Amino acid sequence: MVEQLDHEIPLEAQTTSVVREIAEAASLKASRLLVIGVSTSEVAGSRIGTAGALDVAQQLLSGVESVRREYGFDVAFQCCEHLNRALVVERAVLERLGLMEVAAVPVRTAGGSMATVAYRSMSDACLAANVQAHAGIDIGETLIGMHLRPIAVPFRPSLRWIGEARVTAAFTRPPLIGGQRAVYSLEQEVGGNCD
Repeated sequence: MVEQLDHEIPLEAQTTSVVREIAEAASLKASRLLVIGVSTSEVAGSRIGTAGALDVAQQLLSGVESVRREYGFDVAFQCCEHLNRALVVERAVLERLGLMEVAAVPVRTAGGSMATVAYRSMSDACLAANVQAHAGIDIGETLIGMHLRPIAVPFRPSLRWIGEARVTAAFTRPPLIGGQRAVYSLEQEVGGNCD
């Protein structure tokens, strides 16, 4: 069954809804990182990389920012492949996480519209070569998986489209180690000895 797109809901509101859902599912809060990849071309109904739109990016950024301010998490915006999928972050985030800075300023034609708008909206923006985010949202199939921590759990937001772009999302969890006798919460009891 093909999901019907709701063009009556503004892009900002669609984005806010998806970001709020992943923030809840991933328990995003201060010091947690959300990576976002966006094809504004896809959101506007064109093929990725063909019709970047700064006005679309601004609407999406407004939706992201409203939730980010509420929850306090940090955001990394993925650039396109022309900038090797580097990420726009606040310098304070780069330094706190010990990320490797790379030198470029994203523009619509090299970096993408979303990265361009995000870079210009931040108080001290810079580019990180890569991150390991706690959660991610991919709007328009931009392939953010390389920037997630290793154990990604697929998340299906209630809105599966923003504009004309498909939305996929994931949050991460720590690897479960220890095998059959391992305990993963304080409420569990384990029998047997371990020397």
